[in-house]
Amino acid sequence: MNIMRFLTPKSSVSYLDASATVRNGYEKMSYHKFRAIPVVTSEGIYVGTVTEGDFLHGMISNNGCDLRQQEKICIRDILRPDWNPAVNITCTVEQLFHRVAEQNFVPVVDDRGVFIGIVTRKAVLTYLIDNFKNQNQNKTEG
Repeated sequence: MNIMRFLTPKSSVSYLDASATVRNGYEKMSYHKFRAIPVVTSEGIYVGTVTEGDFLHGMISNNGCDLRQQEKICIRDILRPDWNPAVNITCTVEQLFHRVAEQNFVPVVDDRGVFIGIVTRKAVLTYLIDNFKNQNQNKTEG
C-alpha cells in the first residue's frame, strides 16, 4: 500500500514560510488554533515544524513578548533542529504508522525535499477503523 492514500496535499494544508516573522507565524497559528505547523522555504523545501512552545521560547529568549520585537525575527531562527522530520513519499506504510503514533501529523516530502503535504493521525485512524468495520461486516455476512 502507498502512503499517498493518507496524504493531505500541500494545497489543502496551512504552513508557514521560513522567512516569515515570528509575529506573523504566531498570529496565523493562533488564528487557526494550531498547536504545530509545518515550515517551508520559498522554494518549497520542508525545514521543520514550529510549535506553540517554539514561539514562546523564541519570544522569551529574544527580547521578551513585545510583538514589535518579534517582527525582526524569522521563524527559521526559532525552529528546533530535527524535530518532526519529514518522511519521503516512498516510505513504507509501517514506517508511517510508527511516526503517526508519535506525532499528530507527519510531513511528507518528495525526493528533492520539497514539501508535498501531511499525513494526519486522524486520516490513519479513520482508515484503520473503516478497514476494521469492513472486515467485521464481511465476517458476519459470510
